[in-house]
Amino acid sequence: MLPGQPSRTLLPPAVRRAAHQLLDTPRIFDDPIAVGLVPETSEHSLLATLDDHRRLEPTLLRSWFVLRSRFSEDRLAEAAARGVRQYVNVGSGLDTFPWRQPDFARGMRIFAADHVTTLAWTQVRFWQRGLPMPANLVFVPVDLEEHRLGERLIAHGFEPERPSFCSVLGVTQYLSRDSVEALLGFVSTLKKGSEIVFSFVLPDDELSGVDLDLLVGCLARSEAMGEPWKTRLGPRELAQQLVRLGFSEVFHLTPNLAQQRYFAGRQDGLRAPRWEQLVAAIV
Repeated sequence: MLPGQPSRTLLPPAVRRAAHQLLDTPRIFDDPIAVGLVPETSEHSLLATLDDHRRLEPTLLRSWFVLRSRFSEDRLAEAAARGVRQYVNVGSGLDTFPWRQPDFARGMRIFAADHVTTLAWTQVRFWQRGLPMPANLVFVPVDLEEHRLGERLIAHGFEPERPSFCSVLGVTQYLSRDSVEALLGFVSTLKKGSEIVFSFVLPDDELSGVDLDLLVGCLARSEAMGEPWKTRLGPRELAQQLVRLGFSEVFHLTPNLAQQRYFAGRQDGLRAPRWEQLVAAIV
């Protein structure tokens, strides 16, 4: 991130989630608040660039952003059913869950954690959209490279002795390996039954074809925005790391599983991506 500025990479996911609401049927992920949340996600802006959204790369990016949100919220619902009552969204960006939370989340405490400048910018966007502050939402400014997530959460009312659910989407590639380890290590110390869902970007040598081409383009754009990728992880290495940290259950949503679960039968070009994938791990 550039000093004193909000993350510039938080807009693409918001734009793709909003475009999904207008362009794709049936929807994989319902997020009506996404449309019009910021000027770039207005219906006018999206329809004015319709041809661009129909191209291969934007379609695949749209697939990814809606998949990761859907999978994380599916796992959150399962966690709530087993009694989890704290939800930590790390790198919350323009995520709208606090304003469209289903019944199962009403009794949860929701912690939206992000870098201080990004958090300040997004709070203004929510206010401008006319979204009132939910009673169960807490904003938590944090720099993940300082390895103080637990400390910052506790200062804002987080109770580490209670089971929790953590969502970390589109974050690990921007962190150093030490910071990824610290983040996963923090979650591993939480109450038994706590869970983390997070995404990770694969190394080049584990990809090919369109997926590799798309990844190379995303990497170049992130670098141009001043937010270079620092950490890429393979599924096998990551599974070993999670077991070493003490997680009792690790589930890798492979592209094949994601395709079967969320994209089966679609004819619109949306499909499970391979360059970035998802893991759920339970303490």
